[in-house]
Amino acid sequence: MKTSPTSPGPAPSDATQAELDQLVADIDTGGRSPAGLTARVLTVTAVCWSLFQLWYASPLPFMLGFGVLNDTEARAIHLGFAIFLAYLAYPALKSSPRNRIPPQDWLFALIGAFCASYLFWFYGALAQRPGQPTTLDLVSGIVGFVLLLEATRRALGLPMVIVALVFVGYSFGGQYMPEAIMHRGASLAKFVNHQWLTTEGVFGIALGVSTSFVFLFVLFGTLLEKAGAGNWMMNISIALLGHLRGGPAKVAVVSSALNGVVSGSSVSNVVSGGIFTIPLMKRTGLSGVKAGAIEASASINGQIMPPVMGAAAFLMVEYVGIPYSQIIRHAALPAIFSYLSLLYIVHLEAIKIGARPIPSAPMPARHRLLRFGLGISGFIAVLCLLSWGIGLIQTLAGPGAGWGLALAGGALYIAAVAFSAQYEDLSVDDPNAPILQLPLAWEVTRTGLDFLIPIVVLLWCLMVEMMSPGLSAFWATLTIIVIVATRKALLAVFRKQDVGAGLRSGLIDLWDGLALGARNMIGIAVATATAGIVVGTVTLTGLGLMMTEFVEFISGGNVIIMLLMVAVISLILGMGIPTTANYILVSSLMAPVVVSLASQAGLSIPLIAVHLFVFYFGIMADITPPVGLAGFAAAAISREDPIKTSFQGALYSLRTAILPFVFIFNPAMLLLDVHSWPETLWLCAMSLAAILLFAAATMNWFVTKSRLWESAVLLLICFTLFRPDWWLNRVSSPYEQRPAAEFMQLLDAAPEGTRFQFRVEGMDLMGDDVAKTVNLRVGPGPAAERLRDNGLMLMPLGDRLTVGPVTFGSYAARMGIEPGFEVTAVLQRADQPSHLWPTGLALLATAGIAALQWRRREREREAPLPA
Repeated sequence: MKTSPTSPGPAPSDATQAELDQLVADIDTGGRSPAGLTARVLTVTAVCWSLFQLWYASPLPFMLGFGVLNDTEARAIHLGFAIFLAYLAYPALKSSPRNRIPPQDWLFALIGAFCASYLFWFYGALAQRPGQPTTLDLVSGIVGFVLLLEATRRALGLPMVIVALVFVGYSFGGQYMPEAIMHRGASLAKFVNHQWLTTEGVFGIALGVSTSFVFLFVLFGTLLEKAGAGNWMMNISIALLGHLRGGPAKVAVVSSALNGVVSGSSVSNVVSGGIFTIPLMKRTGLSGVKAGAIEASASINGQIMPPVMGAAAFLMVEYVGIPYSQIIRHAALPAIFSYLSLLYIVHLEAIKIGARPIPSAPMPARHRLLRFGLGISGFIAVLCLLSWGIGLIQTLAGPGAGWGLALAGGALYIAAVAFSAQYEDLSVDDPNAPILQLPLAWEVTRTGLDFLIPIVVLLWCLMVEMMSPGLSAFWATLTIIVIVATRKALLAVFRKQDVGAGLRSGLIDLWDGLALGARNMIGIAVATATAGIVVGTVTLTGLGLMMTEFVEFISGGNVIIMLLMVAVISLILGMGIPTTANYILVSSLMAPVVVSLASQAGLSIPLIAVHLFVFYFGIMADITPPVGLAGFAAAAISREDPIKTSFQGALYSLRTAILPFVFIFNPAMLLLDVHSWPETLWLCAMSLAAILLFAAATMNWFVTKSRLWESAVLLLICFTLFRPDWWLNRVSSPYEQRPAAEFMQLLDAAPEGTRFQFRVEGMDLMGDDVAKTVNLRVGPGPAAERLRDNGLMLMPLGDRLTVGPVTFGSYAARMGIEPGFEVTAVLQRADQPSHLWPTGLALLATAGIAALQWRRREREREAPLPA
């Protein structure tokens, strides 16, 4: 007896499924599910929000000359929808009704929506009297502020509100604070004007990013899941990995990585994949705690997996000042290595318990190798044909290339659906079948080739056409909208079934997807708005400058202690607030501090590395006890203790926690300062070896169970492979200092894509004398153009080189370079002994440990069993 090729394992009981659905609703979409007219109002409003966001992101307003909105107006409408839906979708208390909406919530929703969209309704009047709020302005701001905090409490919980209130209290009571963070305090009118009537606070950058493209990426993932792509990706993972030892656990890892391509929610990843993979893992011998921990650990990493990372990743576009395509490039290697190391951890766990793979269809090794080769070569050929075909259409069609690509894409879509229609849809058969036989990967892949089209559109627009994230997400979302609406009807056409029923079902799915995508955005929208209160407080009070001195005092200027402080703060805040809000808070307060103090300590840290550091630890909070939401969701499926599950998941996630420290001190892992393909491949190989050895050391198992000293040696080897330069720096300086007079000449000769480091000194805005090591991004063009791209102007004064005007918000400004600083030296890489010396010794030590353990394992196997 065998199940269907797509059967991933036992389905949860009805009660368990209902609990999981409620858990996801409470966290992501709101716990209310009213009926009748109320349900229709809720759904129609959510769909209208999705349609508004599609309109705002599209080129149609500019083509038609109608409905063109500026950023501030769009943010106001965005928050208005979010607050209105927050009061309708999220009950006030646990005891509040779920099947109806009380009258007071309708009142709060309407008033909150008006106050939130106040900047839209009165934008012209406010622009004519900046800094002079009227009584209506102040009342609207105060009421809106209170209702925003209540909406935040409902959607995200009390911790986020408490954090916001602490900063509100700091704004008003600055004169009573300790001297290190004292300020003169703000009046009520000044506070409301700054936080609600300008773009410095609630309606700031964070809400702007949520408005511009986070919404569309969330909608894209929701619609892709609605089309069936999530189930398709899960089954591909099962087909590819189920035959391996510990296959179900490896399926959990890979399916979470694939889900991470289209989803940025840890809890959603856990629930959508865990209901299949956790029971499967338990059936192969893993304990419920470890099964839940593996799923949770894999799912939180979905937020760091490009191309659709967690919502916070899109904020980096504004905070770091680089295109999203570059963020994807920098984030790719750490994300891939994290997943590969988790696969290795799963493999070690399977070896420990002697787990057996799921049976697969018998096939000669020759045929299996041939199919694998054809699969890889076919994948490469398809990519080449796509690239060539798109380029040809663009060349031939010229200005009409867009229509040509749309027609070609439509034809490809119809052909893919026609091909898929020849085979049965993926389904889940008898979950209690005693034997599970795996399908061939192609048998699964061929049922959903059209699901790849919107992902290709997204990646092509982002990475090749270099469109903005918002416009890229718009075209990708438009593509998946067409697929959701027409796929079932097209399948019915090719299968000679009821086309009308297929079309109705597709349109219902599209309607539900538009509504669900908007409801998934409620929490993110109010989180970014509330986090704007913190950002507004920083700009209103000057807290950012004071934090630098405060952290320097606590850490003594030690970079490691500073980074540990940032990590701990991120973990603590992340226990009560979402990743997006966590990132906004910590990056606003701590990222500039780390860059500034590290530069004073002589360490030039790339800005992207600091922001990814904060991002990673914000995500880690989702699995860190006592409040790890991903761990709790996995425990609900496995029916195990959530605290034990979270602790085990946190242990598995140590390999993710070490990566931020690595790329802070070795930015090459982010593909910075990498000059050639051989260098890139070598870096990838050594970094992968290091993270796998770290996993082996923390699991206390390499070839066999490790002794304590062997695990310690493996950790030392791991450090050496990650940082071979640390050992070399003990014996020779990594940089030589060149005179400032050679600055322009050396900048002109610097390879594109690297960092140009130099020393500056002078008096900062606080009147303190500082000396810093800073860097610039080296882009295309001559030295003068490279300076302009970084927002920097230099003025020669005799033999001295002085910093002139620095563009506000530029990379140079973010690096802490201030007008009046003097360039004292340019840092150039010095000739050092080859990195192969420490790396080679580390690899030899690894081989030695492996040989020792292999001999010990063989002796244990040969030893007679006790009588």
